Amino acid sequence: MKIAKASLVTPGENLLYGVFALVVSYFVFAYSGRFGQVSILLYYAVWLPLVLVDYRRVLGNYVKYGWIFAFAVFACLSVFWSAAPGTTARAGVQYLSHVICALIAMRVLDIKTLALGSVAGAGVVLLYSLLFGVYHFDPLDGTVSFVGAFASKNQLGFYASLAVFSSFAAVVILGQRGLWLAVCGVVGILAAYCLHASQSATSVLTTAAVIGLTIGMRIFSLLPPRSRKLLFAAAAVFGVVTVIGAVYGGAIDSILGVFGKDSTLTGRTYLWQQGIEAAMASPVVGVGYQAYWVQGFSEPERLWEEFFIGSRSGFHFHNTFIETMVETGGIGLFLLTGLLLAGLFGHLKRVLSESEGSEPLVLFGISALLFVRAFAEIDVIFPYQIGSFLLYVGVGKLTIPAPRLVSFQPLNVTGGTLRTIINPMVAGSAYLNR
Repeated sequence: MKIAKASLVTPGENLLYGVFALVVSYFVFAYSGRFGQVSILLYYAVWLPLVLVDYRRVLGNYVKYGWIFAFAVFACLSVFWSAAPGTTARAGVQYLSHVICALIAMRVLDIKTLALGSVAGAGVVLLYSLLFGVYHFDPLDGTVSFVGAFASKNQLGFYASLAVFSSFAAVVILGQRGLWLAVCGVVGILAAYCLHASQSATSVLTTAAVIGLTIGMRIFSLLPPRSRKLLFAAAAVFGVVTVIGAVYGGAIDSILGVFGKDSTLTGRTYLWQQGIEAAMASPVVGVGYQAYWVQGFSEPERLWEEFFIGSRSGFHFHNTFIETMVETGGIGLFLLTGLLLAGLFGHLKRVLSESEGSEPLVLFGISALLFVRAFAEIDVIFPYQIGSFLLYVGVGKLTIPAPRLVSFQPLNVTGGTLRTIINPMVAGSAYLNR
């Protein structure tokens, strides 16, 4: 049986394969720790072979991707000064290949396929967690929460956040109806339950904030581009003033109290302090990509013991910027922060300037979710994570020129020529209105 190339690599014509590939990717990212390294091969298997189908369409021009690869390349180069060169070399190659797969996905998926694939993928991940998940006791705050099939409630909360946002985007922004409307409804309900059961304050607050922001931008998109920019500027100033007032008015403590948290964020402020001190030991280039949390090193061993991490793995500073500074120094921090800001403001610019803004609005929402979570979680600097995958898909879309509206120039025609043009149009209109 011969399979048409379009059904695999042409955006808009490969919905079935695109959704399948995203479901596989989501599941592997979520549970590769459970199913081992063999499951990672499935992730590579759904993206890399597409190069053989049509390498020109799938790869594009990698010269213009230099700024996108910069952080991944620097992470690989950090092997030369890494405190654990073997770990850095392996992780750097994995991250670089992960970025390549994400850029392949960016080239072959349109926004509808990305949204629906995310709904299906996150839905499968959450369903598996509901079927085989467990509850964990947190010795730091004394609470028991549902972690699903993950080791952390925050990871379950992240996938639930993506499920909620993807379902919202598919229905409200992209206008999906019929079977997909029902699927989005079911996945949204599962995600809402997982958010509640996980008790992840980070996930609940960021999800609510991003959906509220996306709704506001959706309203802005109904206005002419010039009015959009003026209204957004006014709303941005009002929002900053409101946030500052809320912080000084004690609103943050009140919100944290709803989730049973205190001002230390369950020990995260202490962890951030420790991370900043570690970063100052090598502030320019860091200790090497993924070369800090290594068994046998005194400082991570101490922190694992203080935070009751018996497995001595899967822990971090709960702040993307601090973690990046520790591992890759100020250079790596600059490169990664540039990617996060490029995705956020690049798609925001397109939302405010384009007449049809469905794609940039969805990608802006994803970029906003990743950026907000970066202050409390680590979603984008490790390979085989859905956060880093979506980050590179989002910034990669910025390299594809936005569609431009065709501008029509006035016709300079004589009366006879004008009648020749208008008469058939009038006749056609009369035929359609019969």
